[in-house]
Amino acid sequence: METAPGSSMGTPAMRDRVTEFGSELHEDGGKLFCTSCNVVLNHVRKSAINDHLKSKTHTKRKAEFEEQMVRKKQRTLTASLQCNSTAQTEKTSVIQDFVKMCLEANIPLEKADHPSVRAFLSRYVKNGSSIPKSDQLRKAYLPDGYDNENQLINTEDR
Repeated sequence: METAPGSSMGTPAMRDRVTEFGSELHEDGGKLFCTSCNVVLNHVRKSAINDHLKSKTHTKRKAEFEEQMVRKKQRTLTASLQCNSTAQTEKTSVIQDFVKMCLEANIPLEKADHPSVRAFLSRYVKNGSSIPKSDQLRKAYLPDGYDNENQLINTEDR
């Protein structure tokens, strides 16, 4: 029984290869990678894996890899994009919370442009340096805050 292509689980044969070869190989996004070389290997043919592991190129890269003592595993595009979307969500959340705080405290958004405010946000707030200038806050994020507050008011009135 094989899983669908692109599945993060891989096939049973692939999981067997990862188990069999230990730290030499890893699986990501349905592909089998050589950990030292960061190249995709054919998991169906065990001889292809053995040939790669015996090659001069692999031996050289494995030695370099062990010298670095930093394990860098190649990631698929899907896995990388998932991390990016999480970071983007956090960034948007910080900006929306900042705009909401300014509105509730009657702080003009122009104050976000002051160098002292910028320095404080960069130093003490996670993703604080990603807060845009006041004109961008007004154009892109103020309507969201306005719409959200209107929805809350309408909900409370009912």
